[in-house]
Amino acid sequence: MSTHLTRRLVQLYAGLALYGISSGLLVRAGLGLEPWGVLHQGLAVRTGLSIGVVSIIVGAAVLLLWIPLRQRPGLGTVSNVFAIGVFMDGTLAVVPDVHGPLAQVPLTLAAIVCNGAATGLYISARFGPGPRDGLMTGLHRVTGRSIRLVRTLLEVVVVGSGFLLGGTLGIGTVLYALAIGPLAQLFLRLFAIPGAAPAPAGDAGDAPATTATSPAPAPDTSAPQPPPARAILPG
Repeated sequence: MSTHLTRRLVQLYAGLALYGISSGLLVRAGLGLEPWGVLHQGLAVRTGLSIGVVSIIVGAAVLLLWIPLRQRPGLGTVSNVFAIGVFMDGTLAVVPDVHGPLAQVPLTLAAIVCNGAATGLYISARFGPGPRDGLMTGLHRVTGRSIRLVRTLLEVVVVGSGFLLGGTLGIGTVLYALAIGPLAQLFLRLFAIPGAAPAPAGDAGDAPATTATSPAPAPDTSAPQPPPARAILPG
């Protein structure tokens, strides 16, 4: 196995593990979860299942929606479905709830930063998008609507449904929404793998599917070039 592939695999699974851990820490902090976490927690409240198990079930269900969208999963896609939920439940099993702003605020901030680092790690590995971001990019391609609009509509539906089901929506959710984009961009640069095509910021896990490992050919400067695409932010 080449050193390049080994590094990509390490980054993939380290990132997915850290993503699950950081999501579990957000639950313990109690100040609000990331958008899909709100839905997972609400479903967990209603079903009696653990939030990690619900995350796996929802991820698998979302993956089924790829079929009509003709999206192709990769190793990172399948790993995302299972690994994040397993590490989230593992974190909740060993980390107790915290109480009071002196403990809750630092834990929330630490969890958000760790989530940003996790995003940079596993997206830079270039093993394909997670199920939720694959749904987003698939809808973008099929409908022709902008990534920003599709993502916003998905997350409004997800957060609203999760809140109505009993998920935690709070200042942590707002901080996550404001901070995760800049954090993801920072860590994507930090964890970029030399020789691989630059990775756009994508979700929980989650980026457009591609595993390019060599630089793209130089553009044809004789023809007008299209404007750069907007980065896909995680969530």
